[in-house]
Amino acid sequence: MLVTKAVIPAAGLGTRFLPATKSVPKEMLPVVDRPAIEYVVEEASRAGLRDVLLVTSRSKKAIEDHFDREAEVEAALERKGDKTRLQRVRASTELAEVHSVRQPSPRGLGHAVLCAAAHVGDEAFAVLLGDDLIDERDPLLVEMLAVQARYGGAVVALMEVPEEAVSMYGVATIAAGTVGADPTGTAGSGSIAGSGSIAGLGSIAGTTGLVDPTGLADLAAGGPASPLHLAEPHLAEPRGPEESVDPAGRSSARYRTVRITDLVEKPPVHEAPSNLAIIGRYVLPPEIFDVLRSTPPGRGDEIQLTDALRMLAEQAGDDPDAAVPVHGVVFTGRRYDTGDRLDYLKAIVRLASERQDLGPDFYPWLEEYVAAGGPKAEA
Repeated sequence: MLVTKAVIPAAGLGTRFLPATKSVPKEMLPVVDRPAIEYVVEEASRAGLRDVLLVTSRSKKAIEDHFDREAEVEAALERKGDKTRLQRVRASTELAEVHSVRQPSPRGLGHAVLCAAAHVGDEAFAVLLGDDLIDERDPLLVEMLAVQARYGGAVVALMEVPEEAVSMYGVATIAAGTVGADPTGTAGSGSIAGSGSIAGLGSIAGTTGLVDPTGLADLAAGGPASPLHLAEPHLAEPRGPEESVDPAGRSSARYRTVRITDLVEKPPVHEAPSNLAIIGRYVLPPEIFDVLRSTPPGRGDEIQLTDALRMLAEQAGDDPDAAVPVHGVVFTGRRYDTGDRLDYLKAIVRLASERQDLGPDFYPWLEEYVAAGGPKAEA
């Protein structure tokens, strides 16, 4: 069955951005001149998910309002003949059919997903965390949908993280070998061990370095050679049915697909089974709701989605024909965690540098500022 629904949890307190988030939802903080959550809804729409449910809290009404029409503003822009701004204002209301439901109290990501049960019904659905921005040229979600269409069950996005960062994420144990293609050509290089863990928490590429997921190295090397393409709002062309059901065909098939046998939420570094961390994209089967209802509170006394996925993985075991398997798609593209202050700033710098209306002035200034020694020169 074609997946058409996306759930975006947006009920968190945003404590890392206090005091700004006392009155402004963290999801509404601007990345240049668009709120972060608009990029995420656009990503869902681009993947063909035009039915979007926001899981919010009582202090997040501004998010719901952002995806509604603003007649007074639109009328003022029409009177001025400002077609460019009018189009940008309307873009957010045309991306998808946006609904919302309240999470009564912050009880964890698993509970937020459970709040979507009535809306989702007996269908597979995607979950996109509002903190994560993915480069639109890296069709991670489309590929995850294709993997789910082929194998069923749950599909989670994984990404290699530095050893010292594993305790900030849910971390996966993977079965020996891979299910899908190895576009990097690194299978057997010693990076993904046959035991299902990352040997010595090393890198996937078998090197000592990590991919720069933010692309700021490009800027330092002389400019944005590979633009993010996140800056301008537009109505995306949704994927066709062929793209969602044939991962060997029209999906990009650029990422490794792995079978997940276990998951642990935020393990200590010395207990981490790998450095393949869960990032904020999931495609989940409707069976996840019953599992979540029986999942006891875990880390932080919250209902953790990772714990529910672990239960699914344990039930599936090593059975290749399990009814509800758990797979991972190992993402090697560009991602920003806008819930992190430093990554948030990197996203703004990158996007502003690439904007046609801002980049020609902003990037030369940035080069000059860095060449002059940055804040040291002004001390």
